[in-house]
Amino acid sequence: MSIAVDIAAEARWEEDDAAWRDPEEVVAGLTGAASHDRGQLESRASGDWWEVLDRLDACLVVSREYEHLLIAMAMTPQGPRQSFMSLPHPSGMAFDAKAERLHVASTRNPNQLYVLAPAGACDGADRQLDCNEPQLLVSLSSSFLPGRLYLHDLALIGGVLHGNAVGLNTIVRLTGPGEYEPAWWPRSIEREGRPDMSRNYLQLNSIAAGADLSSSYFSASTEEPGTRRPGHRNFPVDGRGVIFSGETREPLVRGLTRPHSARLHEGQLWVDDSGYGRLVRVSGAEPVTVARLPGWTRGLTFADGVAFVGTSRVIPRFAQYAPGLDLERSMCAVHALDTLTGEVLGSICWPAGNQVFDIAVLPRKTTLGFAALTDGRQSRRELSSFFFSYKIPNPGAP
Repeated sequence: MSIAVDIAAEARWEEDDAAWRDPEEVVAGLTGAASHDRGQLESRASGDWWEVLDRLDACLVVSREYEHLLIAMAMTPQGPRQSFMSLPHPSGMAFDAKAERLHVASTRNPNQLYVLAPAGACDGADRQLDCNEPQLLVSLSSSFLPGRLYLHDLALIGGVLHGNAVGLNTIVRLTGPGEYEPAWWPRSIEREGRPDMSRNYLQLNSIAAGADLSSSYFSASTEEPGTRRPGHRNFPVDGRGVIFSGETREPLVRGLTRPHSARLHEGQLWVDDSGYGRLVRVSGAEPVTVARLPGWTRGLTFADGVAFVGTSRVIPRFAQYAPGLDLERSMCAVHALDTLTGEVLGSICWPAGNQVFDIAVLPRKTTLGFAALTDGRQSRRELSSFFFSYKIPNPGAP
């Protein structure tokens, strides 16, 4: 064997040996995750954004699907803390407060479900973790889901994780690693008493979770299958969106445009009317505008009289899906609104950002966010040291 061949073989070995050494890349299953474009992480806060998070004693987690990012924000005694984790196309999230677990849907095929848990570093193997201290979110597990689910929203219904299987026009019960079963679907997709799960007809995309499926609500871009389907450029959207009743499996609310993020809050039904940039509260069966925001509204959660609403830029090829938006003013942001008045209390935007999908509020005492800071203050060595030493406490452990 020649010296040149030996050198080439050694170079390949060194390259292979160096690959997948970074914990962030391992978690994301994505080479280059650790060197994420910092421009996409830069943010600008306005109004009382950080004061609101501080008052709520909250850590806010935001999924930015097309940038493959989770962003976490919390106020600390040292000031605002922003951190991130890279995951492939994260969309819906559901926080199980009792178990202290954050479930995240990853919608690239094959779909995955990630489970994140609060953890902390320890100085040595014998040191016990102080479970009363805020911890950092790490990936506890991930599982692949076969088939064309095209998962969007996630929600705990009756203590069981459910998801929008947009590709099947159904709500699925996620029964275990790699396992699911259809649990609910609109009456309009039935053919001879059986649901047509052959393709996406409705863009059934969010869950307003009640105590059970019959007391829940589900948003969709249209109420019945047609010849043009979601994703087609000529798919009609203006005023075609609905919210289905879990009990009747028929539309309760009509007249929306590409609705997302339906939520139940204090007995009232809310939804983002995305195509017009509105936050809507349902009164009877009528959508009532609470606020209009600069962008495609998607992502909605509540905490102590505050609604957190996401806005996104519009993907150019889908501009026709947003007939009520000024595309030039649309921004990638999250806004904190007073639920009674609709007043914007504060906002945070990512000038180089694109899409927000979901928002989750976690207690600040549970977590301060992720290990990787958006400003890159910590070294790669510090991050690697954390992932070598972290422990995951049992929730509520003494």
